[in-house]
Amino acid sequence: MTQGTNTAIEGIYEVCIGVPDPISAIQYWQQFGYRIGQMGELSADEAYQLYKVNSPLKAIRLYHQDADHGLIRLMIWENPTNQGLGISSMKVKGNRWGTALTADLLGILNHAENAKAAGSTIRYSHPYWEVIYDKDKKSRPFIDAAVGVREMMLLQPLTRQVLFQRFGYVMPHYGKINHNGALATSQFTHMGMIVQDDSKETLRFYEEVLGLLRVRDDVETTYESSLAGRDLFELNPGEKFIVTAFDDPRSSKSDFMAARSGRLYIIRFPEHIRLESRFESAQPGSLGMCLYTYHVSEIHTYFDRIRASNAKNLTDIVNNEFGELSFSFVAPDGYFWTLVEKI
Repeated sequence: MTQGTNTAIEGIYEVCIGVPDPISAIQYWQQFGYRIGQMGELSADEAYQLYKVNSPLKAIRLYHQDADHGLIRLMIWENPTNQGLGISSMKVKGNRWGTALTADLLGILNHAENAKAAGSTIRYSHPYWEVIYDKDKKSRPFIDAAVGVREMMLLQPLTRQVLFQRFGYVMPHYGKINHNGALATSQFTHMGMIVQDDSKETLRFYEEVLGLLRVRDDVETTYESSLAGRDLFELNPGEKFIVTAFDDPRSSKSDFMAARSGRLYIIRFPEHIRLESRFESAQPGSLGMCLYTYHVSEIHTYFDRIRASNAKNLTDIVNNEFGELSFSFVAPDGYFWTLVEKI
């Protein structure tokens, strides 16, 4: 969606997925409404400059209708560094997953159950009912409209997805479903990460350095309050996590109808909970979901801002697989990022 004024940074541009076989990956994502776009490659030396991976790389960008965010970049490494996160727990530091809106959650569940019956490596949840807005509003079942979402987790060796279907409301700029796709699904609407930082100091990077809009903060989900949160993130009795969300600056803090997709959804677990660290399994070179990118204007200005910040492992500005100026870094929370210049 391209309505509104341009900003220096927009919603998350791409979810990058390491795959050994691009054909099967393309066939999979076509069912969710994606199509083949640009193709490119890097030598091992060039890939090391940008991604710190000593392997030749071929890449394919997948588009979704006219979306300018929530795209997919398939990364085919000649020598992958590891097998990635696979279907491992969502309750780990370094976790990544992509969320999309669908008009056919039960259709996706049907495929998941068929895959399990066929012996595929797959893990999925019940499609839980969740009230997202006006949680305290009392409604009369079968009299008042049921306003909320059904959402389910779907983990496979190369994909980590959450799918949701809306009931009783619309958000015009938050996900555009491709009804020509077999599974009637939008582009990725938000991408998730897990951190531990009771001080919230690492969150400041996304707001103050990258210039994103902090739209939700300190929203608690407890074992007792959410069946979906309890299941997806393996909460034990008495445990909780806290959500902070960062949006495209064209979004809105106060008007949820003006919210834009491309959201960065950060889940913070209290530091007293012991979490495994899996950052090495979700960075370039890994199979599966391994990187998020942002599209930015004036990439040299961003480079200077990030160089002056407490980010680490900053690379030089070089051409990526598609000939676009890019650079990478590790944010203060430990996540690997790449910024791509918007032409």
